[in-house]
Amino acid sequence: MSTYRTMNDLVSRRALLSFAAALAPAAVLGLPRFAQAQEAGATPTPAPAAPQQFSFDGLSEEMKQLATKPHTTAPAPEGFLGDLSYDDYRLIRFRDDHARWADTDSHFRLAAFHMGWLFPEPVRIFEVAGGMATEMQFSTDDFEYLNDLAKRVPEHAKLPGVAGFRLNNPLNRPDKWDELAAFVGASYFRALGRGSAYGLSARGLALNTATDKGEEFPRFSRFYMERNDSETIVVYATLEGPSVTGAYRFAITPGAETVMDVTCRLFFRQDVAELGIAPLTSMFLFSEKNRAKFDDYRPNVHDSDGLRIERSDGDVIWRPLNNPPQLTGSYFAETAPHRFGLHQRDRAFDSYQDTGAHYERRPSLDVEPLGDWGTGHVRLVEIPSDLEANDNIVAYWVPEAPVKAGDAREFAYRLHWGDLPVDPTLELAIVHETRAGHGGVSGVEAQTGTRKFVVDFKGGWLAALEAEATVEPVVTIANGELTGTTLEKVANTDIWRLVIDISAADAAVVELGAHIAGYGRKLTETWLYQWINAK
Repeated sequence: MSTYRTMNDLVSRRALLSFAAALAPAAVLGLPRFAQAQEAGATPTPAPAAPQQFSFDGLSEEMKQLATKPHTTAPAPEGFLGDLSYDDYRLIRFRDDHARWADTDSHFRLAAFHMGWLFPEPVRIFEVAGGMATEMQFSTDDFEYLNDLAKRVPEHAKLPGVAGFRLNNPLNRPDKWDELAAFVGASYFRALGRGSAYGLSARGLALNTATDKGEEFPRFSRFYMERNDSETIVVYATLEGPSVTGAYRFAITPGAETVMDVTCRLFFRQDVAELGIAPLTSMFLFSEKNRAKFDDYRPNVHDSDGLRIERSDGDVIWRPLNNPPQLTGSYFAETAPHRFGLHQRDRAFDSYQDTGAHYERRPSLDVEPLGDWGTGHVRLVEIPSDLEANDNIVAYWVPEAPVKAGDAREFAYRLHWGDLPVDPTLELAIVHETRAGHGGVSGVEAQTGTRKFVVDFKGGWLAALEAEATVEPVVTIANGELTGTTLEKVANTDIWRLVIDISAADAAVVELGAHIAGYGRKLTETWLYQWINAK
């Protein structure tokens, strides 16, 4: 399997990985293409290694040394592991009574995802106790194979590895083991806050995303799990790819807001065109501002609706997400940003009307850099999509310094998963809603090359001001013309509405910015938007 993908392949790959990570706790993963399994042709299973001393520093040194050697990949699995199809994979379930640590006082239980289909390379999992690492062994006895699949799978067969794992925890109530996090596929992982449903994902690393060099997907090849009775579980991982190796540490603490403290140590085999740290992957199909081409009863379909950046000077940027007509990239230059993340700000069921997907419960995810990340930029990549199964949004941090073969880098950051509600004590009003339509006056024929944006601001000090208050919009535009603005307080609410009319040439990529100011200060978040005048 190639490690590089075009952008079209990238969308499909993300969709499939999203499907895998979002499977219900009863299911494990699915695959396409199945042939008869033959016990004699099964993939050889390595003998379990003897317990070895373990430390994060030792793991880091091992990966540093590995970076001096050529990258290798595991051979394609043989026997039933190589024959599993998508339909077969859907018939595989991890047995709940085989969950690791179920017979201990641990606050966590571990279940494995089955190898095969999209996940042909074995992932090995180790338990760490008393500074010693012992490999966990998995076999076909750990899984239930439904229907006719059971006849084609050898009994009691040891597996050379798994595809990944999920962690369960009494997240929502003390008598139920809910899914907390899942690590599966390349370096993808997900987590949930209390009351959340799976939505966006994170990755260990993004390399050369949307560049002419071709994106590379390094993978987590081994995991080390610290066994203890703490309410925080520590997971270590090795990262391997053609251009990079790495050692990762995740300290995961469940709660209303599930927190992961992440340290990554990276060692580069090759030059990298673009390094993406703390990458986030999500889906945005449509909302009130772009739903015209979607004949759908639902008002909104998205896992996230905006990129939020909290700058070191206290300013906050809100960039509503797009489903653009062409691949686009936006760059937000920053020095030591306080936070950035993809948010699902709209939490009302009425905004989605989907009783199955429950988009109102999809988690937001913030990246909080720990230490000085210096100068760089947050990059937002938006990919055209016609299906909600496709993850088409990517955001990550790009350090300013170039990455060369032989370089070593270390980053520490904290991931916040959950609703991440707006702090009601904030002084700045937030962007509550963004709507868009043809420009000009309602009731007359629309003019080509025009667009109207309606931006609602809510909360903060602005909410308490009367409609006659001395406030004004500050609007910027690049590659287009501002043809009109109005600002008013919506009667009987605490919402202020800014209406912006613009015009632009055909195919122009217009960059917009706006906020409300008054009484010698900024009163709102900074709203940023990109509009492409496509026919």
